[in-house]
Amino acid sequence: MDSDQAARAQTVPELSELVRRALEWAAADCDPHTAQLAVAMAKRGDAEELTDHFMHQLEFGTAGLRAKVGPGPARMNAATVRKAALAVAQHLHTATPTPVVVVAFDGRATSRALAQECAGVLSAAGVMVRYFSEPIPTPLAAFAVLHVRADAGIVITASHNPAPDNGLKLYGRDGIQIVPPTDVTIAQLMNAAGAAQAIPFHARVFDGAQLNVVPVERGVYEAYLAIVTGLASVGAKDLKIAYTPLHGVGGAALLEVFSRAGYSDVQCVTEQLQVDATFPTVPFPNPEEPGVMDRVLTLAVQSKAELAIANDPDADRLAVAIPAGDGSFSSLSGNQVGLLLADHLLSGYRGAEPPLVVQSIVSSPMLALIAKRYSARCERTLTGFKWIMRAALGLQPQFRLVLGYEEALGYALCDAVRDKDGISAALVFAEMAGRAKALGLEIRDLLFSLYAEHGLWTSTPLSIVRPGTSGARQIHAAMQRVRTTPPHELAGLLVEDVVDYQRGAAARQAWLGQAELLELHLGGTGRVLMRPSGTEPKLKIYVDLRGEAPLHSSQMNAALAELEGLGTRVAQSRCSFAFPADA
Repeated sequence: MDSDQAARAQTVPELSELVRRALEWAAADCDPHTAQLAVAMAKRGDAEELTDHFMHQLEFGTAGLRAKVGPGPARMNAATVRKAALAVAQHLHTATPTPVVVVAFDGRATSRALAQECAGVLSAAGVMVRYFSEPIPTPLAAFAVLHVRADAGIVITASHNPAPDNGLKLYGRDGIQIVPPTDVTIAQLMNAAGAAQAIPFHARVFDGAQLNVVPVERGVYEAYLAIVTGLASVGAKDLKIAYTPLHGVGGAALLEVFSRAGYSDVQCVTEQLQVDATFPTVPFPNPEEPGVMDRVLTLAVQSKAELAIANDPDADRLAVAIPAGDGSFSSLSGNQVGLLLADHLLSGYRGAEPPLVVQSIVSSPMLALIAKRYSARCERTLTGFKWIMRAALGLQPQFRLVLGYEEALGYALCDAVRDKDGISAALVFAEMAGRAKALGLEIRDLLFSLYAEHGLWTSTPLSIVRPGTSGARQIHAAMQRVRTTPPHELAGLLVEDVVDYQRGAAARQAWLGQAELLELHLGGTGRVLMRPSGTEPKLKIYVDLRGEAPLHSSQMNAALAELEGLGTRVAQSRCSFAFPADA
């Protein structure tokens, strides 16, 4: 949340003004359905509801625009998408008279319709549109922007959010999600777009009604499959794998990639394999959430699998679970997956340029130690792959990206896809597991070996949900409380220093610039970070602690549990400090 958002969160108009905004928005809407909903809200006169829908306009966060589908400028709907598409067209026309934009969408209920709204505006604005006619994984869309040399890419997706949500991700011609000042410029153009129903629009563009709107050819998909498959060796693989796409769009692509790479024993959670926008078995299809992996873990146990993997609904994330040694499976954290991938890829790197690993600032500090072991550069960025890949691109050609990762299950393994890709990450992780198996080892042996070499590291996340405008005010107040009067200690650990990333941006790299982020250093013990989520109504707390690894691997789980317990106490202590009323 920036200063402008905080100011809006603290100022709520009178009910009469909110009703006026709702009726004005309805009169300008291009969709009769959402217009009727807006009028009904105005009649109900619920100030909280009206504030949440009509108080402010959606802004580009960590992963573009994202919100519940519904009426109003603070929701995803046809009007919001038309204004965004017009803004993109206007921005592109300042650089080229005939821009090309890739348009794609995921499997959500409204995604195809909103993608067609987007393409219809772009077409009417004189933009050449290359669109995917079926739901696709988000990393394929990011790949397509570079592959067809487009000027931009738009993907209608809400990734792992609940079914009522949707969103819009915007890529530049470099295949990376936009960052300031581009997002600020496009937001300003959206604000100036006027009535949605007055924006020039071509209907039925996905039906062949306009010559400047054409489908992306099959060859783009084939090129993506070839590049991803090429990240691992091809040959017969005897690894038993359990998989689920969580009702999302990744199933077909992942199974095809694994088949081409030689994996013949990949079993899927049948009831989660097909695309289903209602997510009937997982209302919140984020594999980080408790219970979401239950079905694939059950399948893994029943099938005696050696690896369990899951993609989120747009397949840009990867979740992993491994045998626990007692017949059950245990999930790895995003940091553990990232650290294992980093060690695996760096140990096998044979490139001419020095290797580079990039991580978001909230990801495990242990990565820097692994990078040092292989004489690789380790770079930190703000949260979001728009910054991770911008750092990777900015450090070329002196360095070559080996891995970009963030703790929220996101991994990038090649320059051809400049966003996180859960499909390529799954393949490379499986190859790592297969090589370990050939040596008589398991994934947990590799992880414990890293701990023995670099120290025991644990990462404890905590999210405090505060929905609505009142929640935004509470989150802003919590950040201010910690910023102005930071705690002296957390769960008995002394706070030795506080870094406020709202300050000092000029002295840092562009990809680690100004942000609503606080970092509390706990000396050699670790650190704690705190930031508002860029995609959900949450305050997020991250605790990373370091301890001494035990001499014997049989004691590793107990040592991890003890350190994780301390991390939980630190996170809860900071939560109590930030939200004293909840203590």
